[in-house]
Amino acid sequence: MEKAQQSITRTILLVVGIAVAILLCATHGMAQSAAGFMYGKVYTASATYEGQIRWGTEEAFWTDFFNASKKSTSNYKKQVTQDRKEESSWMDFDWDILSIWENKTTIHQFSCQFGDIKELEVLNRSNARLRFKNGLQMEVNGDGYNDIGTKIQVLDKELGWTSLHWDKVQKVEFASIPAGTPVLATAPLYGTVETSRKEKFTGYIQWDHDERVSTDKLDGESRDGKISAAFAEIVSIEKNDGGSDVAFKSGRQLHLTGTNDVNSDNKGIIVIQPGKGMVDIPWNSFKKVTFTAAANSGPSFESFADPKKLSGTVFLYDAKEIAGNLIYDLDESLDVETLEGKDNNIQYTIPFRNIKSIKPKNLDYATIELKNGETLLLGDGRDVSGSNDGILVIVKGKKEPVHVRWKNIDQIIFD
Repeated sequence: MEKAQQSITRTILLVVGIAVAILLCATHGMAQSAAGFMYGKVYTASATYEGQIRWGTEEAFWTDFFNASKKSTSNYKKQVTQDRKEESSWMDFDWDILSIWENKTTIHQFSCQFGDIKELEVLNRSNARLRFKNGLQMEVNGDGYNDIGTKIQVLDKELGWTSLHWDKVQKVEFASIPAGTPVLATAPLYGTVETSRKEKFTGYIQWDHDERVSTDKLDGESRDGKISAAFAEIVSIEKNDGGSDVAFKSGRQLHLTGTNDVNSDNKGIIVIQPGKGMVDIPWNSFKKVTFTAAANSGPSFESFADPKKLSGTVFLYDAKEIAGNLIYDLDESLDVETLEGKDNNIQYTIPFRNIKSIKPKNLDYATIELKNGETLLLGDGRDVSGSNDGILVIVKGKKEPVHVRWKNIDQIIFD
């Protein structure tokens, strides 16, 4: 009898031990999976809110892109000041070369991933000051963009989801999700998008530039009425006959029409590929998306390195080469900033830190070699065409920056 009781006790202890181990593993896995979600503190005049963040109704992950426009050339003048502090004659540089900044028809877009931003200070309804992880600051304007002036949603530890109006917010401090923070029962949308030209892009998906987590809804009209289904229940969406064929995990299939989630009013399907950048596929190029489970929610906040100045060597057609810190298109000077261009009507947005080299092919295109070994031929944009205003090279030991026009560039190789 005693032996039987001992055996039962051992069995119970074994089962309890296994259960605890499973629970610990599950908790660890959830903690890992939460690392890619945006998190931080949002300050108003009267309170502080802390928790997961959703920017408006869209951005939710560190890999999502923040978009605005730059306000002036002051950032670059400060950079030249810093790089030339031992010189006294840099002030003689002809800044008229940057007169494009006074051209009101030219918009100097600034894009970076949220994981690159340490703090955002609200200046007014249309302007904000960004502080990066290395202490650099930049003022940006939100006219024409929806990332400034939007509401900010915070999953506060005590209050739950709280929607804060932009004009009430003083600043947002971004940070890694602390260990033990409860994980929402949601996951990023992830899968493979196929295009009409048989291209395939696998990564984190933003449907209609909007829906990006599994609890977001796909809206449409079936033969029997209106449908609003969570993406968590969807296996695939395929464009067909003015609408979309939607396959569900249950095996059910529906043809949906009538909304911009499933017809030509769709703003496009974005695929974010860590280590590469963002691909924006317009509806007319889209064929099908197949959803699969993501291994995790994406790169963590701490995985985004401090911003660095762009630096490298510019090779000219006359066999000369110039090395130093670079201001690309008289515009981008940090490796967190992005290059944009198109291939077959598909828009690419690539952080400079992921680019190994750029080689102009003619006045319409440029070959972009990525650090992951991939090569792209991109056009239809000032970053990769003859519309580019050239490269400003700040050469160590030189009294003045050197301006290299796009037409004279054979290749740019980044450090």
